[in-house]
Amino acid sequence: MTRLLDVLTETVIRRPHEVVAAFAGDPSHAPEWYVDIASVEWRTAPPVTVGSRMDFVATFLGRQLAYTYEVVEHVPGERLVMRTAQGPFPMETTYTWQPLDADSTRMTLRNRGRPQGFSALVAPFMAVAVRRANRADLDRLRRLLEGE
Repeated sequence: MTRLLDVLTETVIRRPHEVVAAFAGDPSHAPEWYVDIASVEWRTAPPVTVGSRMDFVATFLGRQLAYTYEVVEHVPGERLVMRTAQGPFPMETTYTWQPLDADSTRMTLRNRGRPQGFSALVAPFMAVAVRRANRADLDRLRRLLEGE
């Protein structure tokens, strides 16, 4: 049986909910706040909607990865779910945004997937690496949006 990787991280960003959701929910901005994402190319025309597809190029655990995400759920300002099925590590990424008050937003980032092949053998280590990367990415996003 293949292990499920399921990593949930969150942060509070001192910016209005609409600002955080609009910026983080636009995949074009991913290279600005994801340390390991080098590029995003739209396969479908923006803006984000269910069915949108984007090609990502990233580095993870020292390896370059190219994959295509498809938006499978989108509730503007609340939730964005993207999924990829190809490659050794099918992944689902979920963003949620919750206003805490007029000037603060709780953002969650969840990565779920079923590693296959060699990736399945190192899944427990991958969870640690994904959690560490997600924390760094959310911290980078927070600093970017807060103007630090």
